Amino acid sequence: MGGSRRRFLLPLLLLMLCAGCRNGRWCAAAAAAQRLPQQEVEALMGIARKLNKMDWDFTVDPCTGSKSWVNSSDSTSYPKSTYPKFPVSNLTCDCSFKNHTECHVISLELMRQNLSGVLPEEVVNLTYLTNLDLSRNFIQGPIPASWASLPVFNLSLQDNCLSGTVPKELGRMPFLKSINLEGNQLEGPIPPELGNIISLERFFISANNITGELPSTFSRLTNMTDFRIDGTNISGRIPSFIKNWQRVNRIDMQGTLMSGPIPPEISLLKNLTELRVTDLSGPSMKFPPLQYAQHLTKVVLRNCSIYGEIPDYLGQMQYLILMDLSFNRLTGQIPKSFGEMGALQYLYLTDNMLTGDLPGWMLKNKASNKVNMDVSYNNFTGNPPNECQQANVNMVSSFSSSNNNLLRPCLRKNLPCIDKPRYSSLFINCGGKRVEVDGNIYEDDSSRIGTSTFVLSDDRKWAYSSTGDFVGNPDADYIARNTSKLILANPELYTEARLSPLSLKYYGLCMENGEYSVKLHFAEIMFTEDNTFSSNGKRIFDVFIQGTKVLKDFNIQDEAGGVHRVITKNFTTNITENTLEIHLYWGGKGTTGVPDRGVYGPLISAISVTQCKVFTLKLNLSLSQHHNMDIVQSYFPYAWK
Repeated sequence: MGGSRRRFLLPLLLLMLCAGCRNGRWCAAAAAAQRLPQQEVEALMGIARKLNKMDWDFTVDPCTGSKSWVNSSDSTSYPKSTYPKFPVSNLTCDCSFKNHTECHVISLELMRQNLSGVLPEEVVNLTYLTNLDLSRNFIQGPIPASWASLPVFNLSLQDNCLSGTVPKELGRMPFLKSINLEGNQLEGPIPPELGNIISLERFFISANNITGELPSTFSRLTNMTDFRIDGTNISGRIPSFIKNWQRVNRIDMQGTLMSGPIPPEISLLKNLTELRVTDLSGPSMKFPPLQYAQHLTKVVLRNCSIYGEIPDYLGQMQYLILMDLSFNRLTGQIPKSFGEMGALQYLYLTDNMLTGDLPGWMLKNKASNKVNMDVSYNNFTGNPPNECQQANVNMVSSFSSSNNNLLRPCLRKNLPCIDKPRYSSLFINCGGKRVEVDGNIYEDDSSRIGTSTFVLSDDRKWAYSSTGDFVGNPDADYIARNTSKLILANPELYTEARLSPLSLKYYGLCMENGEYSVKLHFAEIMFTEDNTFSSNGKRIFDVFIQGTKVLKDFNIQDEAGGVHRVITKNFTTNITENTLEIHLYWGGKGTTGVPDRGVYGPLISAISVTQCKVFTLKLNLSLSQHHNMDIVQSYFPYAWK
């Protein structure tokens, strides 16, 4: 009796499944060998519609692993800490249910697919889902609050166009270990309810418009291992409750609106391997206590108003690869222990007040060929080096004196002119070859080096200094090249552009003193405008001329009204000591991984500088001295009135 009943129910069940199908061809296959419940099949169909994913083949069971459902050999074929350089479309099932007769979707990865549409509510019907990764697409709209019912461990929506606020309901996801919302357009404060996710280990919300302070409830997140809020508008002081994050190994707080000082409780975070904190407002502070974090590999404490001497214990950190302490108020000498750091590859100490001799180990070929170092803009004394760039060490303007004739001009403050000032104009094709435009010769600037670099033009008319390495892409080029056709005037100025991950300074040398017109040329040529994830990029940086900030949070794409469009910015400035300085600086804002890892920081296409006013000096001469001559007026192009 039982056997005949089962024989009757099986065809009936298959008939019911087919009745609910939207695709008759799939029903035929399903009747033969479907192991995925129809509710989940319907959910996948809804997901495909909402995301405009057209290549899923519903004529086969999604759990069979056929080509349309798994397009890479293994969903773990790329490291989770990196960005896949290829589209990933993987659906993973667990078919161990009911004695291996029933399957459930446990992982869905649709990465770098350029999917559009909105986040589908239907995802909640994948009730066994533990991993959802929709990163690097062009998905718009809000994050559904209904997703709070998902049992996911990992949720990644990175580098999309999501808007609205972060739903407070996500705080009800008790199994969530990792949430990545980086590189979207989310706004508002971080919901304090997220502090209820005690299991949370990784929290990424960088490059969003998030405001407010870090919720005090985050003190409960004692399992935190990786915390990143770069480039947000989060404000307030760095909270002392980070002492509760005893397991944390990475903290990124670059380019926020937060204020210092860094709390002394950071000394309790002994498992730290990477620490990046930059551009803090607030009072000056001493160097934070990091002596117990002996496994640090990367330390970035840039523009944090840190004063005092560099701790000697940093030189004893044998795993340290990168140390960036630039744009602070550090004094004293470079610790001798730094010469014993076997793993060190990048050392940036630019724009401090360091004194004493440049260490001998720094100038030895063996060390300098291995380590990229920038010690420019300090107050060193002692025996000067023979060159301003020695191997991989940038030493421009690094000595205290501007009048010592024994120093090369580029080692002195303000890069003084030792000859007669003779230039009243300057044209540079940044990143490009020599070209004539509108009767002006834009000089070649095609050198590809830039990690810790000072480059002087052949005619010694101009130079540039570049500092920094592109995080996540050590092989990145320092020149951007456009690969599409530019429909604009003078495209030869915008086909290439110079890049810098941190600080880029151009100098006009031996310029006549006077008032000048400075025109900066920009065109964003690394992003797209085609409704793909490559159009999600945001490049933001500051510009200074003669030490004065003239552009804050400058976004080329926004200012120009799109990519591959020209925007020029015009300024008037005074040159009083024969040197012009144009400084482009990245303050940690914008995206860092679109279209590839390490795309961020200043970009400039060309520079044009012309003298717009000849200063005059009136001389009142005595009639008796000049044989009853009338009062005369003489004009001197270099004189300051």
